[in-house]
Amino acid sequence: MSKLDKYLRLDQFPHFACSGCGHGIALASMIRAIDKLGLDQNTTIMVCAIGCAGRLPVYLNFPSIRTPHGRALTIATGIKLATPKLKVIVFMGDGDAAAIGGNHLIHSARRNIDMTAIIAINEIYGMTGGQYAPTTKSGHFASTAPFGMIEPQMDACKLVEAAGATFVARGDIYHVIELDRLISKAISHKGFSVVEVLTNCPTQFGRRNKNSKPSEMIKNIKEMTITKKQAEQLSKEELEHILLRGILVDKECPEYIEEYDRITNFKEEASLK
Repeated sequence: MSKLDKYLRLDQFPHFACSGCGHGIALASMIRAIDKLGLDQNTTIMVCAIGCAGRLPVYLNFPSIRTPHGRALTIATGIKLATPKLKVIVFMGDGDAAAIGGNHLIHSARRNIDMTAIIAINEIYGMTGGQYAPTTKSGHFASTAPFGMIEPQMDACKLVEAAGATFVARGDIYHVIELDRLISKAISHKGFSVVEVLTNCPTQFGRRNKNSKPSEMIKNIKEMTITKKQAEQLSKEELEHILLRGILVDKECPEYIEEYDRITNFKEEASLK
């Protein structure tokens, strides 16, 4: 049996994604990571919400659930609390994760619940009309920023690090072998793990920013990031507009469900004395 037959719901094809969309590369990277780890498809749950990234897990042959916009992490939290043995993976876009779902992202990181959030960042609301996202860079154009984005760009990795996420990584759809490794490490991590994946949207973002050729957009993504080792050779000023790529946070902290079980078991034992 091929990976396609094993992991994809081929009866759901053809897919909805536009030609040149990078989200499929991110999804394929996740599939390779899952395959390498040998996860049980019956106990690995995919959670998604609304938008281009939010629709992709529908094509995967795993138990899955689609949620209201921005609420993927809340549903994922409920699933994990109800059945802790399940492996829960949430696949989101930047609107789901950083805009309408931003509050849930913060508190999922703060609680350190054992699940993985993969956030596909393409700087735009690709499905609902090309509105700008919190991750849109200053000066870039969107349907709701026809004269250019004037708000500062949100760094989702710094946000979840500050909130307490115990594993944070950034990858992109150019460095796919590295991305496979990052997602694999995130899924294996005990606690709340986040992988930000820089991807492209040729249809909404590309056309508005006069760069709708997918190969050129992916080349631009390649040039947006450097590794932490490369960053050591640059000055603070040179690093100002460059994003770090790789594992940004990797630490051990008490996991929420284990701590909850510990205190409830302690109270039960105390009540029996």
